[in-house]
Amino acid sequence: MLIETPFGPAWASVNGAGELTAFGFGEPKQNGGGENPEVARQAAEYFDGTRQVFDLPLAPGGSGFQRQVWEELRRIGYGETITYAELARRVGHPGAARAVGRANATNPIALVIPCHRVIGSSGRLTGYAYGTALKEQLLNWERRGVV
Repeated sequence: MLIETPFGPAWASVNGAGELTAFGFGEPKQNGGGENPEVARQAAEYFDGTRQVFDLPLAPGGSGFQRQVWEELRRIGYGETITYAELARRVGHPGAARAVGRANATNPIALVIPCHRVIGSSGRLTGYAYGTALKEQLLNWERRGVV
């Protein structure tokens, strides 16, 4: 499923049960067999500034640790950022910032699971699967909508 955004095309993959399995920017990397029009609707609401939290059924594939990190990412507030070290602390592994960073990097459901909200300990934007320029644009997009 293709979705138009202010930052170019995005794509979503939905399984047969209607659960979102992947979301990304640019050319589609996966294609699920199901449909869920709610994905496109909620993405449009995010980009028109009326949605700050996604409420979709998710089914990301990954290890237990990865899913734990991804669930914690969903708790980072709209327009906020935390460091990889803080994310590691929040998931109960304070010395595992690199492992948390790797789990963050393998997040298959970008935007909906907001991995773009994690930054380096210096405050600099670091790694994002779709480039740090898009990461910065997404953070700026969210910050302009925060009252």
